[in-house]
Amino acid sequence: MSVLSVRGLRKSFGGVEAVAGVDFDVTAGEMLALIGPNGAGKTTCFNMLMGQLTPDSGTVSFDGADITGLPPRAIWRRGVGRTFQITATFASMTVAENVKTALMSHRGDLGRFFARATALHKDDAIALLDQVGMADQRDRACGVLAYGDLKRVELAVALANSPRLLLMDEPTAGMAPQERVALMELTRQLARARDIAVLFTEHDMDVVFGQADRVIVLNRGKLIAQGTPPEVRAHKAVRDVYLGAGTTSGGH
Repeated sequence: MSVLSVRGLRKSFGGVEAVAGVDFDVTAGEMLALIGPNGAGKTTCFNMLMGQLTPDSGTVSFDGADITGLPPRAIWRRGVGRTFQITATFASMTVAENVKTALMSHRGDLGRFFARATALHKDDAIALLDQVGMADQRDRACGVLAYGDLKRVELAVALANSPRLLLMDEPTAGMAPQERVALMELTRQLARARDIAVLFTEHDMDVVFGQADRVIVLNRGKLIAQGTPPEVRAHKAVRDVYLGAGTTSGGH
């Protein structure tokens, strides 16, 4: 069964249909890339999946349950994690404290945060940081980290609620090419090991075609292609509207 199932998703703004009847599924352990040119509807689609926007019509199902229109926190609590184009960590807190805060929020312990911040969930936080290669920097403030390391911390934070689905919006934005590949390879390994379904948007086509199991392509709110990376790369409509003849990267 699909972890995420999207059917007939639509959203308009001022008479302009940003997402026009989109259907797709993501299965456990799968890396699905959502790509398209600027204004294709990717961000609008993402925001409907996570509850920031309510669809005009259509359904979003997670693990067989209808989550259409639920608020973001309710969706997160059901087991949907998200990372953002701009990292969302607390700069003045240490790496470990950021992850512990996420763990405490997930487990309903935030009321005891100030009294027990240094003790609660320490081992679990370190275990998550170890998985993303950041355990050795647990005591450093996030504000002094290199950007690529911040992205790894954000991934650990996203894993704190043991998600069945991970939504990643431009996860490698602002990173150097080698860091981009390393982050998405790590995500792929974690997705396989934890059976997490991953849906990500990405502008770097080397990352998309190197890491995704499948790719879906939006243009002007409509799904114009889907398939394996080689199938999508060779698709005429995708080449015409997005990739171009002989290019391997495109816009947001």
